[in-house]
Amino acid sequence: MAIDLTALRAHFPSLNTGLAFFDGPGGTQTPRPVAEAIAATLTGPLSNRGNVSPSELNAERAVADFRAAYADLLNMPAGGIVHGRSATQLTYDFSRHLAKSWQAGDEIVLSRLDHDSNVRPWIQAAERAGVSVRWIEIDAATMELDLDSYERALSPRTRLVAVTAASNVLGTKPPVRRIADRAHEFGALVYVDGVHYAAHHLVDVPALGADLFVCSPYKFLGPHCGVLAGTPELLETLDPDKLLPSPDNVPERFEFGTLPYEILAGATAAVDFLTAIDPGTGTTRRERLAHSLGALHEHEQALRTRLEDGLQALGNAVTLHSKAADRTPTLLMTLQGRDAREAQVHLASRNVVAPAGSFYAYEVFAALKLQDPALRVGLAPYNTADDVDRFLDGLADLNL
Repeated sequence: MAIDLTALRAHFPSLNTGLAFFDGPGGTQTPRPVAEAIAATLTGPLSNRGNVSPSELNAERAVADFRAAYADLLNMPAGGIVHGRSATQLTYDFSRHLAKSWQAGDEIVLSRLDHDSNVRPWIQAAERAGVSVRWIEIDAATMELDLDSYERALSPRTRLVAVTAASNVLGTKPPVRRIADRAHEFGALVYVDGVHYAAHHLVDVPALGADLFVCSPYKFLGPHCGVLAGTPELLETLDPDKLLPSPDNVPERFEFGTLPYEILAGATAAVDFLTAIDPGTGTTRRERLAHSLGALHEHEQALRTRLEDGLQALGNAVTLHSKAADRTPTLLMTLQGRDAREAQVHLASRNVVAPAGSFYAYEVFAALKLQDPALRVGLAPYNTADDVDRFLDGLADLNL
């Protein structure tokens, strides 16, 4: 498997600025076909959904195509694909939906490895319901989840386990299937934050063991929105508060107000763009996606190796906190004697975009006592070896 990087990069107008982007974990650059799909849908003709006029049918098609695309991307039924404004919004919504069945004395299990969007909504819902929160801790030596602490957190009272499929700052990929299987033995639901994971791997929600899985297309070349996947059978058991005239069928009962048809079209175009990068000879979109994303994974892993080798050459001046055995090409680092924000500004002066902060990973930074801000470097499909070398040269110029 191999990708034509020159051809790939030609689809991204923002790359013509000469900037080297390492901020993919916060949101990737947008290829022209995604923007064109959004513009074409907006200029339509376009109306609210219906089955009479061409403009109504265009809206219907945008919704159906979106559900079909994310069914293929996540290996889930189209009837279980829910649109949301963001992963945070979807998690807040579903924390309220699920908490309706919780009772005082119940427990939920959360992970210290997670972005706060998969922590705070559950804590706040638990507080309102009188439910206790238990924790899966991080092993500071490996930057992986401490599964012994997970075993101690589980009980017959556990109603939910919420865990990330990949840390947005450390890149750590926990053994989600193992975690899910144990949760299911106690009768608990498993909610998986796949926002960072989906940017680097072909997702198979059933294989992960997730009951509910959320991701964000803008992390993998699409527009700003969120997607939640669950089986229609599970979604049928959840009763959201909603307007009386609004649809009660699944998945639409969870989508409030008029859908943003242009955003749905852009999110669909992002899946199709990924599919076409290196599709192989697959006959289905899922097969072509598997081939393309496999090639992208190899490309990103090669760049990660180049990046890590270069950081190692800088010696003790750089402390790399991303060290789990299984992780994405996202690196969190602190710099000896330097504030990471200083490094961000210096790199920006060299047209290298590498952000500093804690990136909403509140529990990670608190549990590991990490210096805030830290520098995060994340690789995306359009990154090149030259980008990596420019980043490393920029760091070296700081006289670390």
